[in-house]
Amino acid sequence: MRVTFATQPVSQGRPNEDFVAATPDAVVLLDGAGTPAGSESGCSHGVAWYSRMLGSTLLASMTQSAGTLTEILGEGIKAVTSMHQFICDLAHAGSPSATVVMLRRTGDMLQWLVLADSVLILDIADSAEPLVVCDDREAQVGARYRSRMDALPGGSPEHEQAHREYVEAMRQHRNRDDGFWVASVEPLVAEQAETGALRADQVRAAALLSDGASRLVDRFGLATWRQALDRLDADGPAELIRHVRQAERSDPDGTRWPRGKPIDDATAVFVKVGEDAERAT
Repeated sequence: MRVTFATQPVSQGRPNEDFVAATPDAVVLLDGAGTPAGSESGCSHGVAWYSRMLGSTLLASMTQSAGTLTEILGEGIKAVTSMHQFICDLAHAGSPSATVVMLRRTGDMLQWLVLADSVLILDIADSAEPLVVCDDREAQVGARYRSRMDALPGGSPEHEQAHREYVEAMRQHRNRDDGFWVASVEPLVAEQAETGALRADQVRAAALLSDGASRLVDRFGLATWRQALDRLDADGPAELIRHVRQAERSDPDGTRWPRGKPIDDATAVFVKVGEDAERAT
């Protein structure tokens, strides 16, 4: 595989709560769930720390372990939990959490795992439309609570308060039946992830996007998944993020595209697979 990626925080003064890393045969992307100002988390380390610790643990295991991606994610969550369970209040509803996307080539097979609302796009040979893998359970739950937040201008004190209330409401549904599932402190959530595999020669390319990058398609509607893949191929991940930032700046108060975060951490990964990867080198 040939992997290129770009990641950009909300601002240079804030830690990036996304995490991305890769080897020639494995890629992992995490999008940490931030804690709004005025809300508590129970963890002294923070969301960026959690994303880095879990992401680096997963990548190491993906390259060394013959276990399934589900098993690797469960063991990774367990390992990171052990790093701070005696220091932090991990029973707190706001304990750090993250979405997870894992992609690994093993022999002639390409395996993947997606937990929560980051997106995996697979460019399938002999198919005009890509295969899009995303767990939308969080969005389904969130639709019950976001109407007040979406009706207020982004950046206003009222919107910030509504966003805090939204986050607090969503915490009550995290990692529960009839709710949504993210990596946090419980290893068994790995079993809730979407998984799959294809022969590597069936896949031309893949993209991994945090929701701060996928919003170009799924929130702003400024591109299709096919167009996003083509843009990544032609111009690279940094250019896709530039288009996201351009759209965010054009609508700072969320009038056109209501959203909890006017600007979000954004990460985009593009992976060439098989013969396409060899031609690209």
